[in-house]
Amino acid sequence: MTVESGTLPPSAVESMFDRIAPVYDVMNHVMTAGLDRRWRRLTAESTVRSGDRVLDACCGTGDLALACERAGGRVVGLDFSERMLERARRKSATVEWVRGDVLELPFEDGSFDAATVGFGVRNVADLERSLRELRRVLRLGGRLGILEITSPRGPLKVFYRLWFDRIVPLVGKLLRGGSAYTYLPASVRRFPGPEELAALLERAGFAEVSFRLLAGGIVALHEGQAR
Repeated sequence: MTVESGTLPPSAVESMFDRIAPVYDVMNHVMTAGLDRRWRRLTAESTVRSGDRVLDACCGTGDLALACERAGGRVVGLDFSERMLERARRKSATVEWVRGDVLELPFEDGSFDAATVGFGVRNVADLERSLRELRRVLRLGGRLGILEITSPRGPLKVFYRLWFDRIVPLVGKLLRGGSAYTYLPASVRRFPGPEELAALLERAGFAEVSFRLLAGGIVALHEGQAR
């Protein structure tokens, strides 16, 4: 398990995100040319209905949780990085921020009407287990939205590889915890493609699974309903 391979043990991932918490928001905006805000809003609006109790898992500094709240949800944001949660708490006193692991969610079965994950599932040690846990805490018919970076296959592929595999790590080296920006592109390369992730969602207990490719295929938004 190495930074370069995009696979790290959970303790190393937690430590890495603790280190990069101060620059996480800025780097997200830089890496996506500011489009991450629009993608989070789309995820929230596609997944959340007014009055829903919503879990935003792997919430990081809380931007997707806030988007879910603006969409009308009563939101719980969960992350295992305390430094990330410290920054999330500064953004909202109305979201319930919880430290916890998506592999062992500290909630009862069927606790939520909707769940979201933004740029987080590729970092978990056991992807299938995390999807089963998300299914467990959703009520029957509850909605799941997963927003994740993927590898484009069309005309943007060459530009993407140059930007995300070369330039982003170089920029990251100038910042605290810069090795993370070598790990993050590598974690995308070894992550399942959109069709495979859709199949994993179905296997984990989700129906009506679909995905949309955004920004020329750089990002995928997967949606499904708990069955």
